[in-house]
Amino acid sequence: MAKYFDVHPENPQRRTLSTVVDRLHSGDLVVYPTDSCFALGTRLGSRDGIDRIRAIRNLDDRHHFTLVCQNFAQLGQFVHVDNDVFRAIKAATPGRYTFILTATKEVPRRLLHPKKKTVGVRIPDHVVAQALLAELGEPLLSSTLLLPGEDEPLTQGWEIKERLDHVVDAVLDSGDCGTEPTTVIDFSGGEAEIVRRGAGDPARFE
Repeated sequence: MAKYFDVHPENPQRRTLSTVVDRLHSGDLVVYPTDSCFALGTRLGSRDGIDRIRAIRNLDDRHHFTLVCQNFAQLGQFVHVDNDVFRAIKAATPGRYTFILTATKEVPRRLLHPKKKTVGVRIPDHVVAQALLAELGEPLLSSTLLLPGEDEPLTQGWEIKERLDHVVDAVLDSGDCGTEPTTVIDFSGGEAEIVRRGAGDPARFE
């Protein structure tokens, strides 16, 4: 049964976040809010968490997982970013964008796109997500909480708790989240390619 945590949207309780982080360090799978919609999150090295995300979302091995980072310095540890791409991403973060880039050796091979050796990265503009990442001290391996066969992500923490009670370990709720996933930009080929138009304005990359 999933543990439900109700946190303040502007001043999230440190003790609650610390409890959630303890669970993440134990390999748990949690649901948490972002600036686009709720996401599934687990530690980078949690093999069980990764497998459970794949099962919940019915994902194949070509799916790009996202490393949700606290800041740009952290992001730079996990992907290769040249100067031109650096400027473009820096100007758009934090924000509702996911960027696909070639991964560094810090990223476990099983998380990478099997042919491109790429991974998604993003920096959310969300108080609770940022506070959780600060407490954790490392990126969260994440995927949008969009269930198979459904057109929109779940937006209510209590509904997520009811529906996913036996497949996730914790739900971190700070109020309604949006329903539109991030805009996805693929920079792995050197030029910006818009893979998905979502919550972030894609115009700056066109």
